[in-house]
Amino acid sequence: MFPGVVPRTFIGPLVVSLLSAPFVAFFFLIGASKIISQVIVRFFLGFCVLVAFNQYGKSINNRFGKEVTKYVMLITATQFHFVFYMTRPLPNVFALVLVLIAISGWIDGKHALFISLSAFAIIVFRAELAILMGLMLLMELVSGRLNIITLLMYAAPAGLICLGFTIFIDSYFWQRLLWPEGEVLWYNTIMNKSSNWGTSPFLWYFYSAIPRALSSSLLLVPIGAYVDSRIRTLLLPAVGFIFLYSFLPHKELRFIIYVFPLLNTAAARAVCHFFNNRKKSILMSLISIAVIGHFVFNLATTSGFLYLSYNNYPGGDAITRLHQLVPKEENIHVHIDVATAQTGVSRFTQLNDNWIYNKTEDLSPGGADMMSYDVLCIGAASENAPELSPYTSSHYILDHVEGYAGIDTKDFKSFPQVVLQPKIFILEKKKCADS
Repeated sequence: MFPGVVPRTFIGPLVVSLLSAPFVAFFFLIGASKIISQVIVRFFLGFCVLVAFNQYGKSINNRFGKEVTKYVMLITATQFHFVFYMTRPLPNVFALVLVLIAISGWIDGKHALFISLSAFAIIVFRAELAILMGLMLLMELVSGRLNIITLLMYAAPAGLICLGFTIFIDSYFWQRLLWPEGEVLWYNTIMNKSSNWGTSPFLWYFYSAIPRALSSSLLLVPIGAYVDSRIRTLLLPAVGFIFLYSFLPHKELRFIIYVFPLLNTAAARAVCHFFNNRKKSILMSLISIAVIGHFVFNLATTSGFLYLSYNNYPGGDAITRLHQLVPKEENIHVHIDVATAQTGVSRFTQLNDNWIYNKTEDLSPGGADMMSYDVLCIGAASENAPELSPYTSSHYILDHVEGYAGIDTKDFKSFPQVVLQPKIFILEKKKCADS
């Protein structure tokens, strides 16, 4: 029922489901499309992130003032990836809600809040957060703001309660005794199986992920750290987390999304520094103008990322096209391959209750199991691709969907062009089509 390499906790989805349920039920009663449910669910998840981010902003306001807070919000709003991910139902995003409030507690010196929410985020959602929150905790211990006795007084019960809670809830839903994040930690870290899904160089987060996520605001981060020693306190665990987490070969931008607000706080402090000193010299005035320009540049790059992202989910386009091509009254069995499932197909897009949608992986191409389906959605780069060759005599190509395949920079005389190529093919069994 829930295909995937490792089990994930149901706790985050349950919370969002409780918030969304009344609205989903209403739209179901009036006969709205199932896809509306996805919009509602993602709205409430994004709302939770915004509430947590607002709490983080309040702590920044207490520590640095309202001007820095204002520019943290503005900088984040002009960047693409934080906003892009904040409504996606991923373990990182569920954890992000807790992490932002936990960091807020760390900044304000509210150790009970910081330790309790850190424990929940680590034990239930993302175990690697032990690095980030652990570094913050270590700083508190070294500075003397927190002692071992107080730490144990908060951490021991919080850890036991969180562990018991996730085991109780998730064992029920998965129908076996289970600590999901413990199994994920074993799979990804101890067995290093996450490398099966791709690896990146050690410094990838520093030279690729962070520049894309922060855009031109990255240039302001070291300046913020230079002009205000308090910023260096925020950046130390953030940079330490990224460095230590870089030892894991499998890397994705969303894995470090928690540190983007901290980095943006450093950039916001630099913005305030230049704006507050803009009248002191011509140079500072020019730099202030450049800082304003950096917001424009961020918006431009965000617009570019938005366009690329729009073309990067051919699976979602394919399932939509399938529903347009095949009458919903037909009773068909659809197979959705990995490439299709990873690029936009979700349970919310499975609109027809009388259809059977199947995502079983590792089926033999052209084998009996694959031939039993009426419709196949298969990732391939052309109609002559090897992925489609087992079906040339047994299936028709109903349609194909194109997706993002890179940027053409060969011709420097013109603006770089986005390259689109076939990504997903929709095949229908001939005996079904002829009937």
